[in-house]
Amino acid sequence: MRLGIIGGLGPMATAYFMELLINMTDAKCDQDHLEMIIYNCPSIPDRTAYILGKSNANPVVPIIKIGKKLKEQNVDCISIPCITAHYFHDEIEEKTGCKVMHAIRDTSYMLKEAGLTKIGIMATDGTIQSRIFQNEIEKNGMHGLVPDKKYQRIVMDIIYNDIKAGKIPDIEKYNVVATHLKNKGAQVIILGCTELSLLKKQYDIKTGVIDAMEVLAKSSLVQCNKRVKPKYNKLFVPFN
Repeated sequence: MRLGIIGGLGPMATAYFMELLINMTDAKCDQDHLEMIIYNCPSIPDRTAYILGKSNANPVVPIIKIGKKLKEQNVDCISIPCITAHYFHDEIEEKTGCKVMHAIRDTSYMLKEAGLTKIGIMATDGTIQSRIFQNEIEKNGMHGLVPDKKYQRIVMDIIYNDIKAGKIPDIEKYNVVATHLKNKGAQVIILGCTELSLLKKQYDIKTGVIDAMEVLAKSSLVQCNKRVKPKYNKLFVPFN
């Protein structure tokens, strides 16, 4: 089977997503790995700016155009390593005529199956204000906890001024927000932006975090009938 990836949203997240797919695959040789077609398109307009009404440049138009190309290239499904872009998920799936993986739904199902009830969310302003995570979490009988305004500004600083700017993410900024969400009652925190996934790659965060991009990678492999290494059977450990 063949996976299509609409990437560049941003580029570092896309590179890490491919790395996750390779590392997660229980492969013994090259031929056991997943075939992929990747479009790395950083020119796609900013999703958060459009969702918040700060830009008229609609990112879904080029996303759908790329999705149609991937469909013509006979991919079996499409993954978009950008959580904010999931705001457009249903429209993309409908207009491309191809199955599009849904990291937010899959993450919510995983947390529900673990019996958790209070879920912290770290994501872009666009993801938070559109409530795409909160709505899925609530559908599954859980409660989503988002950072207060001053802490949300720290999350955006990590995403835009650290990672998207090509800098190493500041773990102390993350720790401040994580402590805030834990104090609000979060049993686990979703890294709900693919840039934030770089925090987990860069630092040894052992507990209290589930990375939505790891969930997307695992779901993509399962959808494409690839074996996942046993070490990835469980993707998170709740706070003690």
